[in-house]
Amino acid sequence: MSEKLSEKFSRGELLNVNCPSRDVLKRVTSRWSVLILLALQDQTLRFSALRRAVGGVSERMLAQNLRYLEEDGFVQRIAYDVVPPHVEYRLTPLGREVSEQVVGLADWLELNLSRILAQREKSAAE
Repeated sequence: MSEKLSEKFSRGELLNVNCPSRDVLKRVTSRWSVLILLALQDQTLRFSALRRAVGGVSERMLAQNLRYLEEDGFVQRIAYDVVPPHVEYRLTPLGREVSEQVVGLADWLELNLSRILAQREKSAAE
C-alpha cells in the first residue's frame, strides 16, 4: 500500500536535515523562482522579456535561478543558432506541474493579502 504524502510529512522526511528534497524545496520556493514559474506559466519568453516580467530581479539572480530550474527539470532553455544570440525559456511538463502548485500559493496570498497586512499592522502597534 502506498504511503500518503501527508503521512511522510508527519514522519518528518522533509523535516529531516538530510532529506534531499530540501534542496529542491529551497530552489523552487525562492522568491525569484516562484516569480519565474509564474511568468512562464502560459508563455515562452526570452531572457530580457522574462526579466521585465519579473520586476526587480537582477540579471545575475535571474540567470542563477533559471540555471537551477533548468537543472531540476522545470525550465527548458532553447538556444537558437543565430546572430545575435536568441535564447528562450519555457516550462517543461514537470515545470508546469510545479507551477500549478506555485499558482495555488500565489492565489492564496493575493486573496488573503488584506488579512496578512492587517495582522502586520496589529503586530506593529503592539
